[in-house]
Amino acid sequence: MADRATSTEQDQRGVSRQEVGGHGEDLAAALLLSEGLEILNRNWRCPIGELDIVALETGRDDRRTVVFCEVKTRRGRGYGGPLEAITRDKVRKLRHLAARWLLDAGVHADEIRLDAIGVMLMPGCAPELTHVQGIGG
Repeated sequence: MADRATSTEQDQRGVSRQEVGGHGEDLAAALLLSEGLEILNRNWRCPIGELDIVALETGRDDRRTVVFCEVKTRRGRGYGGPLEAITRDKVRKLRHLAARWLLDAGVHADEIRLDAIGVMLMPGCAPELTHVQGIGG
């Protein structure tokens, strides 16, 4: 049985998993911008992990919501859909990372929200993005 490729190894098309993930995050950030959110941070890291995208949503009532967005990108359905990879443990970790980011950044928000964006990149097809707001709530 062959081992899974590491993030720096390349597939038969010469594309690394890291490059695929980065492309998916670029598409997700563009989607959030098109929805009127402001990107505050991308790929923020601390000793306990990484946040893919941190964004700010300002509502019509001027309420500020900081959105912590997990992005999962897939090139096929062999391992299931991209959003299926977000487990309860992952959501728990995202909550800890969000609290750490808020503390480190010193940003005040009226609300916080955890979102997920699944990106499907199938050969020969336009990318499919699915934005789920308020995961694990």
